[in-house]
Amino acid sequence: MPTFEGLPGGVAVSHLRVYDWPAADGLRGGTPHLHLACSEAYVVVGGAGSVQTLTASGFRQTPLTPGALVRFTPGTIHRLVNDDDLRIVVLMENSGLPEAGDAVLTLPPRHLADADRYRAVTALPADGDEAEQERAARARRDLAVEGFLELRRAAEAGDPAPLAAFHRAAAALVRPRVGEWRQRWRRGAAAASAATGGRLDALECGDCGHLADAVVHAERPSAYGRFGMCGRLDVYRG
Repeated sequence: MPTFEGLPGGVAVSHLRVYDWPAADGLRGGTPHLHLACSEAYVVVGGAGSVQTLTASGFRQTPLTPGALVRFTPGTIHRLVNDDDLRIVVLMENSGLPEAGDAVLTLPPRHLADADRYRAVTALPADGDEAEQERAARARRDLAVEGFLELRRAAEAGDPAPLAAFHRAAAALVRPRVGEWRQRWRRGAAAASAATGGRLDALECGDCGHLADAVVHAERPSAYGRFGMCGRLDVYRG
C-alpha cells in the first residue's frame, strides 16, 4: 500500500510576521508576487491588516483580522498590508513550493525579460549579516511595489495588456524549473493522494491492517525569522 508521512494533503505550513516597512505609497507590508502552480491560504492569528489582490477580474482588498481565512488560486497577485502587528499561518500546496521557487515578484518590466537580471535583484545575500539581508529584502519589496502599482493603475484604467504581459514574463522565468517542481509534486501531493486511495481500497475490502502502522510526528520550526517575500518566517521541514 502506498505510504505518505508528510503534512496532510502534501501541504506545508509557516508562520509569518508581516513586514512593517513603509512603501512608496505609505502602506506598510510585504512584497507583491504571484504563484504559477500553487494555491495558498492565510489563517490570521494576530494583529490587523489586509491583502490586496490583482487578477484578470480586477483589484480587490480583503481585511485581515484574527480568525480570517483567505485563500487564492495560482495567478493571483497578492500584497500583504500590515496595519498592526499582522501575523499569519500560511498554508501552501505542494510541500511549500511557493517558498521554494513558485513565486514571481511584480517587478517593473525592465527586470523581467532576463532571468539573470531577475535573479540579481531578487536574491538575498546568502552570506550577509541580518542588516544586509534586510536591506536586500526591502529593496526588492520596493521594486515589486513599484511594478504592482503600475499593474493596478492599468487594470483600473481598463487596460488588461500590462497584466497579461506580466503573466507571460512570469511563465517564461519559471519554465526551466517545471521539471524539478513536478518531482516535488510527485513526492508530495500526488503521493498523499495515492496513499489515501490505497487506504480506501483496503477499507472497502475490509482490510484495516494499515491502522497498526500508525505513527505520530512532532516538530518545531527548522528556522526562525527567515526573511521571506512578505515578512519574517518561521518554517517547518514537513
